[in-house]
Amino acid sequence: MKSAVPITTLFMDIGGVLLSDGWDYRARRRAAKKFRLEPAEMEARHQTTFDTYEEGKLTEAEYLDYAVFFRSRPFTRAEFRRFMFAQSTPCPEMLALVSGLKKKYRLKVFAVSNEARVLNDFRIEKFKLDHIFDAYISSCYVHLRKPDADIFRLAWDVAHTPAQQVAYVENTPMFVEIARGLGICGVLHTDYRSTRARLASFGLQADEGSLR
Repeated sequence: MKSAVPITTLFMDIGGVLLSDGWDYRARRRAAKKFRLEPAEMEARHQTTFDTYEEGKLTEAEYLDYAVFFRSRPFTRAEFRRFMFAQSTPCPEMLALVSGLKKKYRLKVFAVSNEARVLNDFRIEKFKLDHIFDAYISSCYVHLRKPDADIFRLAWDVAHTPAQQVAYVENTPMFVEIARGLGICGVLHTDYRSTRARLASFGLQADEGSLR
């Protein structure tokens, strides 16, 4: 059903929506296999430190010290970082969809994302996300992290847009529920076609050239 008021602003998650998840559990399993790490040990140390890292309160070097290089390794930090960055790949249909809607409806588009600083900066540059986003409400910049509802409040303050005029696209159900509880039009992303259809129900109709 079309929104009663026009949607003027998109809040977008990045990992799992526009790009692959940069450093999720699947990537960490691949890293453990490639570098012959003990997976349970690496995952436990990751879980202990990663929230703080994503909030911008640990440097990349500190995170890697805690999660991987707490003992001597037969590989270098540079080799491991290259592997981490190589896990990021684009979702071309979603990038084209959001870019097209932004241009067609003159939308304001803001990233609302949990992301560590170095990886976030790399992904912005690598995939030219500045062509889509007007600003980044990224956990590493604002020191808030989803599911904290304050990150959404901060985003709509920065966007200077009432919550009911915002559509938020996210692949984590809990985060969509939190956004909806704040009055934002939440879109649970599972695939390109369903997300395109859901945005169309809010009045954001993609041009035929965007259809696949």
